[in-house]
Amino acid sequence: MATPSHPSNLELQALSVLWHEGPSTVGDVLEALPDGKDRAYTTVLSVMQSLERKKLVKRVRSGRAHVYEPAHPKEIILREATSDFLTNAFGGRLGEAILALLSAGNLTPEEKTNIERELKRHKAMAAKKTTKRAAKKKVAKKATKKKVAKKVTKKAAKKKVAKKAAKKKVAKKATKKKAAKKKAAKKKVAKKKAAKKKVAKKKVAKKKAAKKKVAKKKAAKKKAAKKKVAKKATKKKAAKKKTARKKK
Repeated sequence: MATPSHPSNLELQALSVLWHEGPSTVGDVLEALPDGKDRAYTTVLSVMQSLERKKLVKRVRSGRAHVYEPAHPKEIILREATSDFLTNAFGGRLGEAILALLSAGNLTPEEKTNIERELKRHKAMAAKKTTKRAAKKKVAKKATKKKVAKKVTKKAAKKKVAKKAAKKKVAKKATKKKAAKKKAAKKKVAKKKAAKKKVAKKKVAKKKAAKKKVAKKKAAKKKAAKKKVAKKATKKKAAKKKTARKKK
């Protein structure tokens, strides 16, 4: 709902007539204006037309006459007007404003009763407000504590997770290192085995070569011995032949 436009002082007087007397014509308003000043009918007509333009009153036709009635509850218009008056005239100090209003005239017993009732209500509301504020503060404090506790728990959980992850990382690193060590050891053993095999192979080859050499030497000796025997036989044969020839 849009906030109604601000009425002027004279417009406020015209509105007060409508609030207290009910729907009224321009003539009715002119007669009942609170300040009692002598004004022309046209002046009050202009005021009512201005209020209509500001959408503060509604105009309805009643027979041949035009009747005006408030477009908004009294409380809405007065709340803003009172707030402006309090700020502009008393700097927002409500106590000063009340005292000034009380000293402006005499109160009827009914008005006194109404004011006392309103003050009691105001007091009860203030107490309720204080209790509510305290309760709200308590709830907020509890919520803050809960939030802090939650934050601490979350932080601790995060720390725990981080610690676990770090441990896992260290364990993984150690496992990796162990695996690398094992691999290196295996490689070393394999290298050693290969070197031993190579040495053994070399030894076998050397042994074989030595055996071959000895066999070759033996064969050469046998051949030389055979050759010697053959030469001796040839010589013997030749000597025999010679002897036989001489005998002839």
